[in-house]
Amino acid sequence: MVDLALRDASAAVSSPPDRLRLLGRLRLIDGSFRTITFAAAVSVLVILGGVIVALIEGALPALQAFGLDFLTTSRWNPVTEKFGALAPIYGTLVTSLIAMTIAVPFGILIAMFLTELCPMWLRRPIGIAIELLAGIPSIIYGIWGLFVFAPFLQHTLQPALIDLFGPVPILSTLFAGPPYGIGVLTAGLILAIMVLPFVTSISRDVFEAVPPVLKEAAYGLGCTTWEVFRHVVIPFARVGVTGGVMLGLGRALGETMAVTFVIGNAHRISGSLLAPGTTISATIANEFTEALGDLYTSSLVALGLILFVITFVVLAIARYMLMRIERKIG
Repeated sequence: MVDLALRDASAAVSSPPDRLRLLGRLRLIDGSFRTITFAAAVSVLVILGGVIVALIEGALPALQAFGLDFLTTSRWNPVTEKFGALAPIYGTLVTSLIAMTIAVPFGILIAMFLTELCPMWLRRPIGIAIELLAGIPSIIYGIWGLFVFAPFLQHTLQPALIDLFGPVPILSTLFAGPPYGIGVLTAGLILAIMVLPFVTSISRDVFEAVPPVLKEAAYGLGCTTWEVFRHVVIPFARVGVTGGVMLGLGRALGETMAVTFVIGNAHRISGSLLAPGTTISATIANEFTEALGDLYTSSLVALGLILFVITFVVLAIARYMLMRIERKIG
């Protein structure tokens, strides 16, 4: 008994140093982890700042040479070194608008079908198909759009739109001219197909996160499926849906290869959606390797800076909208 007591006492005496060493090791690990995560977070800001500085430095010669005319004119003549960014800006905004106008309602309706109406045996195949659409490389969309989709539109949809809206005063301008197949409308439709999986997937995930008790209570009150979706699911999930829409818009604004194949790459602004056009990303992709002279290269970098600013403004507006929605909810 005495020996046991002595051993317990010795163990009790020797345990505090062991405990201190253990606590010291845990503090070291925790401090290292905190330092690594802080460095990773700061590195993102450093990289972003480096990108901004590089774009501003590269775009400065063009901005100094042309001033505000670079934003307000559509001329683009590498021979005379006269450059204006209005046509690519117009093409970028119009194609993104077309894409989101089509992709957002279709994506939300598909997500509603998958979460509220689709039979269980069909949900998985449709979900896998949507994920496969999101994983297809953009150049594949471009090749398919050029050799399959554009000829199909040239012989079917575009002549029908010209005949249908020809007598209508405003719409006749939007759908005027010969059916080229390629053009701003075709690029917008390709972008809509590319953006659709992102909007659908995120909307489906946030719809599935709605507590079932809320929907069951609405059904118990006699609401229809549409009323439950409109007054219960959408209000609960609107923050996530808005985030998915903004993610899709960011993809549409910066898409390069698919748009380059089907938009026509013409530096002009046309009132017709059927006419060829260009976007910022398509212009940079087409001409950067052929840019001769500092002013030509600087003009292309300035286009990249403009695209960066447009994307930043869009994301800032989206963040502000999400903050207001969260404030109203909370």
